Amino acid sequence: MNVVHFITRLIIGGAQENTLLTVEDQHRDFGDKVTLITGPGLGPEGSLEERARRGGFDFRVLPELHRAIHPWKDWKTYCSLVAMLREIKPDIVHTHSSKAGIIGRAAAAKLGIPAIHTIHGASFHFGQNPIAYELYRLAEKWAARRCAKFISVCDSMTEQYVTAKIASHDKFVTIYSGMEVEPFLSPPRSREVVRQELGLEPGNVVIGKIGRLFPLKGQEYVIAAAPAVIAQHPHVTFLLVGDGILRMEIEKYIADLGLTQHFVFTGLVPPDRVPELIHAMDIVVHTSLWEGLARVLPQGLIAGKPVISYDVDGAREVVVSGETGYLLPPQSIDELSHAINILVSDSALRESFGRAGRERFTEQFRHQTMTRRIREVYAELRKGHS
Repeated sequence: MNVVHFITRLIIGGAQENTLLTVEDQHRDFGDKVTLITGPGLGPEGSLEERARRGGFDFRVLPELHRAIHPWKDWKTYCSLVAMLREIKPDIVHTHSSKAGIIGRAAAAKLGIPAIHTIHGASFHFGQNPIAYELYRLAEKWAARRCAKFISVCDSMTEQYVTAKIASHDKFVTIYSGMEVEPFLSPPRSREVVRQELGLEPGNVVIGKIGRLFPLKGQEYVIAAAPAVIAQHPHVTFLLVGDGILRMEIEKYIADLGLTQHFVFTGLVPPDRVPELIHAMDIVVHTSLWEGLARVLPQGLIAGKPVISYDVDGAREVVVSGETGYLLPPQSIDELSHAINILVSDSALRESFGRAGRERFTEQFRHQTMTRRIREVYAELRKGHS
């Protein structure tokens, strides 16, 4: 197949890792002619561009493509993309992320190329200004008419888009976001070595949260729940993995509560360190208020850890309360500290939840499974357009 993937930026993040794994699999395992087009990988999250350049496939950067709306640069991006598509002549254009999703589908429609769009997370979402929400919803509805099929990373994304009248149910298919599962089954470095490097005491129970230190990611709820946990379990340590614009604010909040000695920050880490950091944890918490299906949830379960998550978007599709962890109302504090306390107190329960999650989700979240299913969608689409 000849496929173009188009994404706004190749920063370190779930949507970007998903896209890059799909491109790598197509190139390496299926011998497809595959082109990955992106804007500059700018941002405090770190970039995946170097990995993409080493991939052996056609990789191109459009310097005018940026995340923020900029009519003139967006028009230049559209014109450049149309020119590239004319040159490449792909069978399918597969778009990812909001900005690239709109521009990419418009360019594909102009040239009569069938387009597929993956919804990694809704562009209109909780916490948005109402005007911005409606503008994004209308833009998505406009682009949906130029889209042959949507791939949702979880059923929840489909329901949100259908409810928002973007498109009808028959245009959607769910394909869970794949990953390299082996490092989560068996990390390259031992739990003991990693914990020692982080200054974590051998007897401490470690509660880990992975996510950018940005609005809506929810670190403040973990911090707010911490006093009630530490009061019962003084040997608990909270491990915050990630960095971002709220770092100083979050550190001050922790200091004001007098809990600095109970929190460890890793700062920004490359994706290949995430498995060993999860193995260093005893419990994984996820308190984001907006996410498609956070990769840390299946990652934690595949690593054999219990997970506690707020019930947002696709979380309920992997967090089965009382079986693989606990699913809680968004923004709840008391319920969060109570769920953490239950798991801190009971190592056998932690092992039971983690084992159930590993058995249930390892195969489902292999990136090879994802890519094979995506190519099946491509094949159906090509058959319909032949």
